[in-house]
Amino acid sequence: MSKKWFELALDAPENARHVLGISGGKDSAALAVYIKDNYPQISEKMEYFFTDTGAELQEVYDTLDKLEAYLGKPINRLSSSRDFNHWLTLHDNMLPSVKARWCTRVLKIKPFEEFVGNDPVISYVGIRADENREGYISQKETIKAVFPFSEDGIVRDDVFRILEESIGIPEYYQWRSRSGCFFCFFQRQDEWLGLKRRHPELFQKALEMEKNVGQRKFDWGASERIESGNGYTWNQSGTLNEIVIRAEEKESSESEKCKKENIKWQDIL
Repeated sequence: MSKKWFELALDAPENARHVLGISGGKDSAALAVYIKDNYPQISEKMEYFFTDTGAELQEVYDTLDKLEAYLGKPINRLSSSRDFNHWLTLHDNMLPSVKARWCTRVLKIKPFEEFVGNDPVISYVGIRADENREGYISQKETIKAVFPFSEDGIVRDDVFRILEESIGIPEYYQWRSRSGCFFCFFQRQDEWLGLKRRHPELFQKALEMEKNVGQRKFDWGASERIESGNGYTWNQSGTLNEIVIRAEEKESSESEKCKKENIKWQDIL
């Protein structure tokens, strides 16, 4: 019978480092709280880190501050030492996408692997029991990943409960479904609209980056590679302006539908 995650953690060599990456999202934050509250002997050894892309929402930094206070430990702030525009230039001004996630590799994975070096490491990953994914698993033999939530049966509702009882739920969940850069290509149409309304200055930055890259692509001609959807938009469904217009139309349509349903219900009464 294979060992449980905490048995592997406790049996790790004395010189092994225990690390937990904080993304600024709900799962990693809840995992840090969960281990501190339920496995103090492991929490004492834990090193926390956050890889800063330089394009995070203010709500993410607010969550980090609250978490540091709760844990009673600092969260190491890592970075690639260069901003996003530098890496964008090195990648032929091709915006990242689901098929070309170069941003994750250079802004997240590389700083993490430099942080741990060649030390033996136990890496704690916040994938839940109700998720069907692996997440990032390092190929380095010195890094062993463990999944406390997955093994302990912790699901989405549990995560929100853990946060509500400790540091609170990150505020951006009021309009967004996940953490990440303000221009993250995983955002849905309504989330881009949420960014425009709550952080108009950041939406404008994303708009300008898309416009600048699109102009360069057009100047270079149609022979340029286009594996990121269009290669010059954040979303393969269209430009940001087109996306938020559709989101506003959908929102308006749903609002009208609700009004009609309310009127019909009143008539029935």
